Amino acid sequence: MRAVDLFEERVEVPCIARELRVSEKSVYQWRRAWKAGGREALRSKGAPGYDCRLGPHLQARLTAWLDEGPAAHGWADDQVWTAARVRTLIGRKFHISYSVSGVTRLLHRMGSACRCPPAPPPSATRTRSPHGGRRPGRR
Repeated sequence: MRAVDLFEERVEVPCIARELRVSEKSVYQWRRAWKAGGREALRSKGAPGYDCRLGPHLQARLTAWLDEGPAAHGWADDQVWTAARVRTLIGRKFHISYSVSGVTRLLHRMGSACRCPPAPPPSATRTRSPHGGRRPGRR
């Protein structure tokens, strides 16, 4: 917006570029946009990318289902929501396909997180290979 103020004061492009520490090419582009659409043409349009396919009302429904737990939706073996399970749930309930990484990003935006199944505890005693850590036939 500082560039717009300088355009309105009729400051030369090289001076604006120096003051704002940008290239002259950028200033010329900004000036063209400003002349065509005014100050609004230079306002930020937000982060690039796709809008979320699950709107706020669908996210609220998803949150309610997640709060019910995995057993309520057919996963009785353990009570852990994984990204893969949430992906399946979204597909079943909304008929929308997400990738596992997309589900992870969605849950992060929603303020939730998936808990991965706990890793098995390491064994208390480690057994050594009969070859001393080397593969047979190697020296």
